[in-house]
Amino acid sequence: MRRMNRFSQSDGSGNEQSDTDTDRVLGLCMLRHGSQLPQLPSVMPELMSSTDDRSTSSLQTAPEAESPFAHPDRAAFEAHLARSSYGRFTLTEAVRPGWHAGVVPQEGYRFDTYADPQTRARLPAIIAAVSKERLFETFIDLLEPLGDSCDVVLESSHDKKSQDRQEFVRESMERLVLESLLWDFEDLLTNDGCTGIAIMHPKLPMEVQLDEHKLLIVYAPSRAPFSSVLEAGGLPRDDQMQVISQGEHLHTSHSRYSREFSRLRHRLGAE
Repeated sequence: MRRMNRFSQSDGSGNEQSDTDTDRVLGLCMLRHGSQLPQLPSVMPELMSSTDDRSTSSLQTAPEAESPFAHPDRAAFEAHLARSSYGRFTLTEAVRPGWHAGVVPQEGYRFDTYADPQTRARLPAIIAAVSKERLFETFIDLLEPLGDSCDVVLESSHDKKSQDRQEFVRESMERLVLESLLWDFEDLLTNDGCTGIAIMHPKLPMEVQLDEHKLLIVYAPSRAPFSSVLEAGGLPRDDQMQVISQGEHLHTSHSRYSREFSRLRHRLGAE
């Protein structure tokens, strides 16, 4: 089975660290990463109730100089979760930066490199953050360079009892048919923090992801066709840009998205 890759963070020194998830609480994931960041404070998740079946959580971090903002109360933290706009950038419902050490979201893209952990082979990559109102359309536009037929990998972390993501594969699907189907599930793919999808060329090492963080990630020997799509959409290139997965952040999901994921898997015929 083909697996979705995890991009590597690169600081230009040749030292890369893969993006991995560490802590999960129900449908919400609280993550901490050290890549390109100073040592982060500890994260202690505490489950809070919700009336709309949306998983939320309290974030506790090490205080700095007795700052009154080091330990947010529930009202302040829920206000933080409710905030979706950072300047001109709008987040989807799937993810929020952490209270204390989150990366401030911004729109743009950067060139990066995927390093295979076993073979050490390196593949050029692009990581892009796109504002909610045009994220899905940009994702669809990035699929065109993959050609007329694609393989699909659906990824789910809805299973609260499992520490591993589940993956479901559909091989050899006509791209235009696939695009039409994906538009029917735009809400799931855009707003669910437990769903990811990768679309791949059936033979060449080319892949486009819309991952759980709602980042767009491309792997391809030539980045030019994909960067042209992003440039046409007005996204600035900034190879020093940090993305939300590089700091503390929170994923959210609803039980209805688990059901929608099952519907999408059935419609795709993914096994």
